[in-house]
Amino acid sequence: MRDAYSGETVAAAYSERAAEYVDVCGTLESVHPDDRALISTWAKTLTGPVVDAGCGPGHWTCLLASLGVDVEGVDLSETFVDHARRQSPEIGFRVGDIASLGVDDRWLGGILSWYSTIHHTPNRLVEPLAEFARALRPGGSLLLGFFEWSELEPFDHAVVTAYRWPVERLCAVVEAADFDVIETLTRHESEARSHGAMVARRR
Repeated sequence: MRDAYSGETVAAAYSERAAEYVDVCGTLESVHPDDRALISTWAKTLTGPVVDAGCGPGHWTCLLASLGVDVEGVDLSETFVDHARRQSPEIGFRVGDIASLGVDDRWLGGILSWYSTIHHTPNRLVEPLAEFARALRPGGSLLLGFFEWSELEPFDHAVVTAYRWPVERLCAVVEAADFDVIETLTRHESEARSHGAMVARRR
């Protein structure tokens, strides 16, 4: 099991399985209704530009745009970005690393990071979190999706090694990056991994 984070490795792994990913979980029709409700509710709290950091094929970016959010999608995988541009040419998508978003300091009103940090090793998770803190204006909002578990541990994700976190431990890491955690949610299903979501405000 490979557990050393590499952006190039993650991008290549997702690009190789992009068509399969889109078919299985890359459309709004395939997402859990609770997730759609959460992101839609969060969108209503935002002001200013937003980045969907690790946007994949762009379905969440499209949802945010449909709700009137000024949003741009950023992803490591050129294959995903090409797909997103074909599906929604009216929305901005570009290839980029979530640890280097390419926006001015304190520019953004919100960042959606929906399962886009799951492949970062615990000691490197601080890198995208520091970038999110740099890019968000004070009071800006981060919505983070993650895999939840009682212990911090790697697991064999279908694409490339990922990590699942105890909520309290992840909260501590996020708060150490200059955020205040506002809300956490978890969802447990018998046939799927436990899911978590966190809303945090930039101090």
